Amino acid sequence: MGVVLVVFISLFLLLFLFLSIKFAIADGDFTLMSKRSVKRDQIEDKVVWITGASRGIGEVLAKQLANLGAKLIISARNEAELERVKKQLTGKHAPDGVKVLPLDLASGEDCLRDAVKKAESFFLNAGVDFMIHNAAIERPKTTALDVTEENLKSTFNVNVLGTITLTRLLAPYMLRRGKGHFVVMSSAAGKTPAPGQAVYSASKHALNGYFHTLRSELYQKGIRVTIVCPGPIETSTGSGTASSENKASSEKRVSSERCAELTIVAATHCLKEVWISYQPVLAVMYLVQYMPTVGYWLMDKIGGNRVEAAARKGNTYSISLLFGKKKAS
Repeated sequence: MGVVLVVFISLFLLLFLFLSIKFAIADGDFTLMSKRSVKRDQIEDKVVWITGASRGIGEVLAKQLANLGAKLIISARNEAELERVKKQLTGKHAPDGVKVLPLDLASGEDCLRDAVKKAESFFLNAGVDFMIHNAAIERPKTTALDVTEENLKSTFNVNVLGTITLTRLLAPYMLRRGKGHFVVMSSAAGKTPAPGQAVYSASKHALNGYFHTLRSELYQKGIRVTIVCPGPIETSTGSGTASSENKASSEKRVSSERCAELTIVAATHCLKEVWISYQPVLAVMYLVQYMPTVGYWLMDKIGGNRVEAAARKGNTYSISLLFGKKKAS
């Protein structure tokens, strides 16, 4: 049975890789790739609020959205870094029209309520049209049993509780206008098991569950939700250099520029959920989604090897993890 499954998985992966190359879908799911380009009219002159905008994907999203003519509100904990980002923005309403709103998602409901009131009042006769939930904490990879209570709480306070509270406080304003769009930067770890990232994975599964349900409840009232699930992404520090984690391994990562571009494509086409990654992550996501028994069997085979690869700062996304330590190294 084991041999048959390995053969089946190999054939599936080969077919998917072939289709990815042939139809240029190597860094996104089929539906996302079919949309091709951004709908500029859905972004221009719209108010877009981005959390986690001081670096990485959030910073790149700010730059691309500014170029598309959005009215931006950028948030993060570090105000100095937000000011740095603002100065670099160009566009119809940038940099002068960009609003800097320092924000700590773990600061509690009262502080988040004040932030929402400020965001809603920044632009005359215009509230927040798009709320991009990008801020998140991702800890270094460790086993599920080695997670400390402190790390568990801090991750969920930002990734889940703060994000949901901000949504709960902002949504009533959108409902009164009869429109609004939440764009949630989740993760491939929110769709599949992520050995070495149990708490981060749990936080992203929680986001997916909450926001898919929110959309189902409020869709008829004009609220849209797009959940974005990236795999490994090449991010940078505020100085523009690659992060140490990215430099440490040979993992093939989608650029933060491409990830931001596809995120905006997904949002402007009102896609409900999209996946952004290179292989083999995309293939694994399809397996877990449509053939869960096979997909989870595959993840069980590689789980221990992935944790060991992370400990030695190796490639944690390689298909070679399926074959054990000798071949994976």
